[in-house]
Amino acid sequence: MNVGMLWFDNDPRTALAAKVARAADYYRRKYGVVPDICLVHPSMLGELRPGLVEGKTGQVVLRPNAAIQPGHLWIGTEEKN
Repeated sequence: MNVGMLWFDNDPRTALAAKVARAADYYRRKYGVVPDICLVHPSMLGELRPGLVEGKTGQVVLRPNAAIQPGHLWIGTEEKN
């Protein structure tokens, strides 16, 4: 993913699944496209195992990436070759 949207939510009381669902819903409303991938810092996956997360907009694949700062989500669509 080269193009996406950076989302910040460092509230420790909110589950990662809820953060991803909220970001995915906002992305869909803003850009008219359903996101299918979300990059997060590996430390944020502590409460979930890497894989699929069901959200309001469908399925979003979570992928750990150490370049993403904790509390941030990089969400968008995976490029199809």
